Amino acid sequence: MLIPRLRRAGLTLALLAPLTAQAQSTAERIPSHCLSLARAAPQEARIIPAAWTDPVRAEAVRISYVDHSMFLLQTPGGLNMMTDYNGFHGNSGLIPDVVTMNHAHSSHWAPAPDPAIPHVLQGWADAQGPAQHALDLGEVLVRNVPTDIRGRLGTAPVEEDGNSIFIFEMAGLCIGHLGHLHHIPDAEQLAAIGRLDVVMAPVDGGMTLDLPSMIETLQRFRASVVIPMHWFSEASLQRFTSGMEDQFDIVRAGMSDLTLTRHSLPGRPTVMVLEPAWLTGPAPSPGD
Repeated sequence: MLIPRLRRAGLTLALLAPLTAQAQSTAERIPSHCLSLARAAPQEARIIPAAWTDPVRAEAVRISYVDHSMFLLQTPGGLNMMTDYNGFHGNSGLIPDVVTMNHAHSSHWAPAPDPAIPHVLQGWADAQGPAQHALDLGEVLVRNVPTDIRGRLGTAPVEEDGNSIFIFEMAGLCIGHLGHLHHIPDAEQLAAIGRLDVVMAPVDGGMTLDLPSMIETLQRFRASVVIPMHWFSEASLQRFTSGMEDQFDIVRAGMSDLTLTRHSLPGRPTVMVLEPAWLTGPAPSPGD
């Protein structure tokens, strides 16, 4: 059952309890347990209002749902990263420090991203081979694990390494964005991804992975927080949450962003439904 919406502008889930590039932030990265079996002690979560223009508090990460499969991830040091970047995120004038892209459909990539963006990470294979990224920006490590995609309309041929799962290691958390995932990751891919604390998952049930397979994949990740994306309609979202509610709490608070700390995660795995919202208002200046 979906929890009734709360009228708030943002959401903080406050939890009580390594190619390298020149660093864009002077802050040190808090080590994550992405490739280990460590688990935080379960604690209860509380919800606090937030906004994407507010400073991010120490040892935290803010995740804002912008549109479709595009999210903005922000750090205390002022880094701004966008997933499945398609070139438009609102009228804020924000120029992200990093964008990741997948090309299964035009809504997941930009053919001519703004040249002012310092790091544009292509998620699909080219003449040089599969995409390989390990971008170290000090307080954030951005890496990828390639997966295959089906041909148009779900037919052959399969495009090998056509999609990437991007992993952001930051604030001591391991955050995964599944992109346009078309198959359950195999054992080697799962090992390369590691244990995710937070995962953004496409839940349309058709253009990407079918819902039973997506639910199986999310259970394998053992993520504490699942954020559904690519859901197109309330009906497809409801089908997903109904399939998850036996093993996950479902929270829908009518908000577009949440802030996570590293020290604890919900005691019971939680599907956190965010409402997509364009970025509006002036972008924060560096150091704000």
